[in-house]
Amino acid sequence: MTNKTGLEYNTPSGGGRPPGGSGMGSTLRGLSSAPKSRFKGRAMYLSKLTIENFRCFGEAASRFELLLRPGLTALVGENEAGKTAVIDALRFALGTTDQEWYRLEDSDFREGVTSREIRITCKFEGLSEPDQKAFVEFLTYGKDAKEGPSLYVNWAAKDSGDTPSKRPHRQVEVHSGRNGDGPTISSEARGLLRATYLRPLRDAEQALSAGRGSRLSQVLHHTDQIKTGGRPYDPKGTVVPSDLNVLGIGDFANALLEKQQGIVDARQKVDGHLRELSLDGENIRSGITVGGSTAPEDVRLRQILEKLDLILPGTGKFGLGSNNLLFMACELLLLAQQGDGTKLLLIEEPEAHLHPQRQLRVMKYLQEQAEQKAIQIVVTTHSPNLASVIKLDNMVIIHRARAFPLAQGNTQMECSDYGFLERFLDVTKANLFFARGVAIVEGDAENILLPTLASLVGRDFAEHGVSIVNVGGVGLRRYSRIFQRKDVVKDGPLDIPVACVADMDVMPDCAPAVLGRVNAGSEWPTTSKRRWRAKRDFNGKKALAAHRCEILERASGQGVETFVSGEWTLEYDLAVGRRDKSGKFSGGLAEDVFVAACLADRDDDINGKKTTGLDVEGEAIEEFASLKAKAAAGDSCAAEEVLASKIYAKFARDGVSKAVAAQYLAERLRATHKDGKLTEADLRKRLPTYIIEAIDYVTRADEPILNPEVPASE
Repeated sequence: MTNKTGLEYNTPSGGGRPPGGSGMGSTLRGLSSAPKSRFKGRAMYLSKLTIENFRCFGEAASRFELLLRPGLTALVGENEAGKTAVIDALRFALGTTDQEWYRLEDSDFREGVTSREIRITCKFEGLSEPDQKAFVEFLTYGKDAKEGPSLYVNWAAKDSGDTPSKRPHRQVEVHSGRNGDGPTISSEARGLLRATYLRPLRDAEQALSAGRGSRLSQVLHHTDQIKTGGRPYDPKGTVVPSDLNVLGIGDFANALLEKQQGIVDARQKVDGHLRELSLDGENIRSGITVGGSTAPEDVRLRQILEKLDLILPGTGKFGLGSNNLLFMACELLLLAQQGDGTKLLLIEEPEAHLHPQRQLRVMKYLQEQAEQKAIQIVVTTHSPNLASVIKLDNMVIIHRARAFPLAQGNTQMECSDYGFLERFLDVTKANLFFARGVAIVEGDAENILLPTLASLVGRDFAEHGVSIVNVGGVGLRRYSRIFQRKDVVKDGPLDIPVACVADMDVMPDCAPAVLGRVNAGSEWPTTSKRRWRAKRDFNGKKALAAHRCEILERASGQGVETFVSGEWTLEYDLAVGRRDKSGKFSGGLAEDVFVAACLADRDDDINGKKTTGLDVEGEAIEEFASLKAKAAAGDSCAAEEVLASKIYAKFARDGVSKAVAAQYLAERLRATHKDGKLTEADLRKRLPTYIIEAIDYVTRADEPILNPEVPASE
C-alpha cells in the first residue's frame, strides 16, 4: 500500500505502519528516532533473491529462492545447475557499475510455463541512515520498528510478442514494495544499487587499459582522493604542481600547452596569413586551445582519467593470472570506499587463470575483505581448491535449479561438525560439492578399488559424475550430514545420492586365532579388555542385526544411504565372497586378493628389480592353493571363512599395505576383464552385495540388485 507521500507501508494483514505514524513528517521523525546503534557501521546487503521464469528457474512453487547473509556467499554445484543464471539475474535486476547493457534473449524466458514474464525480486536489509534517506520513498516497513526498513527491488520483463515489424517487444519495469506494488524505482536510486561484476575468462589487461569509458577511469572517478586531494589550478596565482589535484594538473597542463613557444609561434604565423586573407579593417585572429578544456569539470576529469593505464611494471610481460589479480585489486578499491547504496561484488569463477596456490590466497583475501570492509561478495566456482577454504557457513549448493545453503540451521550438521569439517575438508574431499553422486569411504583401499569396480560392472563413476571421498575412518557421519536438510519439508530434499560405505567390523570366530589375537583353544579376554569383536560376542542373529542397524543409523536418511559390509572388512569380504539364500558362500575373489597382498608385500623388491611381478604372482598362486587345501580341512568355521581370515592376516598381522594391495588388485581385475576372463555379470556375482548396492545407488542404476545377500549367520 502507498500513502499520499509515495511511501509504501504494509497493511495490518502484512505488517505495521512506518515508525512514528503515517505521513512524510512522522516517517522521517520515526527514522531519526530509530535506535541508531542498530544501523551504525552496518552495510546495506542483499538478504533474499527470488527468481521466476528465468532460464532454468520455474514459477510459483518451482521458483528459485536464495537467502543471503552479509559477507561472502559461494555458489557451488555441478554444471547446468543454475549458478550462472543467479549471477545474470542479479545483473539484470540491479545493473552493474561498468554500465554494460544486457539484452534479453528468447532463451532467457523459461520454456513450458504459463507466463512469459520474468520476475526477479531482490530484498535489501541493514540500511544505514544515509541509505534510508536515499531510498526513503521506496522503503517497506515491517511490524517491528527495531528491525529497520527493507528495500525491495522488483524487476519484471514481459514478452508481449512480436511487433508489426517482427521485432520482439519486451517491457521492463522496476518497482519497489514487498509485492512489487510500490513506486517505480528511479534511475538515480537504481544507480546506487549497481553491483560490480567480474565475468569469467575476463580480459583484465584490456579492461585496465586506457581508452574511452575504460574500467580504470570509472573506478578512479569514484575514488574520493581523486576529487578531493590537492588544489585546483588558479591561472592568476602561484602554481606548485605537487599541490594540484588531478583536475588541476590537467588544467595546468592545458595552460602550458597553449603557452608553449612552438604553439605560440605557430599561432602567430597563422595570424599572419589571416591578415593577408582578410579585408581591410577586419581584425580576425586565431587561437589554439586544448580540446575539451572548456568542458564541465566532471567531463574534463573523466577525459584525464581515460588516458591512464593500470599495469604491472617490469621488464617481462605478466600473464593472465597476475593481471586478473590486478583487476580484482582495482575493483576492491572502489567497493571498499563506496558510501551509500550496495557494496555488492559478483565474481564468476575467480579461479580463472590462477594456479592453485593463488586461488587459495585470493579466496582467503576475499573472505577477509568481505568481513573487514563490509563488502558483500557472491562468487560461483567449480574449483575444489577454492571450496576447500571457503567456510561452510558461506556456501550454497545449487542443484537442479534450487538453492541449498549450508549455513548453520539449514542442515543436519551440528555446531561441532562445522569446526571439524573446516579443519579436515581438504581439496581431495571438496570435490563432493560438484558431484551428481557421492561415495564416502573410510579407507585408502576403498578409495582406490571402488572406482575400478564400478567401471568393471558398467557403472563408471566418471561417466555418472560421482565423486569419492575418503574420510580416513573418522567423520563419515559428519560429511554425510552436509547433504541432509534440517527442514526437508520447507527446503525439499537435496537430490544427490550419497553412499556411505562402512565396515561391519565383526570377525568370524576363527579369525582371532588366525590373527594371533588369542591362542587356539584358550579362553578369550573379556570384551572390556579388547578392541575387536567376533560373532560369538553377539547373542545370535538378532544381536548381529541390531549391530548392523546401529551402523546404518549413524548416517542414513534423505538422500544418504549407508552400505555395511556383509561380514567384516572390505578385504575379507572380497575374499570370502557372498552368502547365497542357504547361507553358504558362493565364490569371491580370494585368489586375486591374496595375490595382490603378496605383490604389495614384495613391492619394494619388485620396484628395486630384485624380482619380478610375474615371479611373485606365480609363488603366490602356489601358496594360495596350499592355504585353500588347509582351510578345507578345518572344522571350526566354514572353509571360506578360514581361508579369507588367513588372507586378511597378511594385512592385519603381517602389516601389508592395504592401499598398495588395492592398486595391485585393481590392475589384476582390469587385466582379467580385458582378457575376457572376467565378465561384468560374473564380477557382479562375485563381489560383496554391499559393494554392488553402493555402486548402483550412487550411480542411480535402474537394474535390480543381483542375488540379494542373506544376513550373516552366527
